[in-house]
Amino acid sequence: MACLLCLGFWQFGQGAYIPAKAWLAQELMQRAWSRSSGESRVAPWPWADTWPVARLTARAGDVDLIVLAGGSGRTLAFGPGHLSASALPGETGNAIIAGHRDTHFLFLKDLEIGEHIKLESSKGPRHLYEVVGIDIVDSRKGSLLLDTDAPMLSLVTCYPFDAVDPGGPLRFVVTAKMLY
Repeated sequence: MACLLCLGFWQFGQGAYIPAKAWLAQELMQRAWSRSSGESRVAPWPWADTWPVARLTARAGDVDLIVLAGGSGRTLAFGPGHLSASALPGETGNAIIAGHRDTHFLFLKDLEIGEHIKLESSKGPRHLYEVVGIDIVDSRKGSLLLDTDAPMLSLVTCYPFDAVDPGGPLRFVVTAKMLY
């Protein structure tokens, strides 16, 4: 009986670990964001190899996320990441931000065309984007456009949202154009 109880607690801990880590990391990154006004590359914790580059809000403020520099798996474990090969928020080109489907970017499944996303750069400017497209893309057959004539934003996560196995080739892509 004690073995089953221990196994049950272990399984619960494994299931709660990722969401708990994601929540705690966002709390630490919110603090780093408040310290970053005027400074660049403020690490959210002493051993971090990433830093806040933007603050993303959506769904009338219900979603409030700090976006980190980089798109490595280690970065995405803590929060959404801005892909360095893409444009910075507000610049001409496509700013690409990736996140995990089961934590930070779970809200994407409920976004609709016409909704607004706010993105505040660590350098200060705030930008408002309007969702203009929602697509499911096979990553083996296509890629995201980096060079655009106007400032754009692409939010990318794995698809389907309820997949049992992580990864897979399908991506859920939300495309938004900058209004100001």
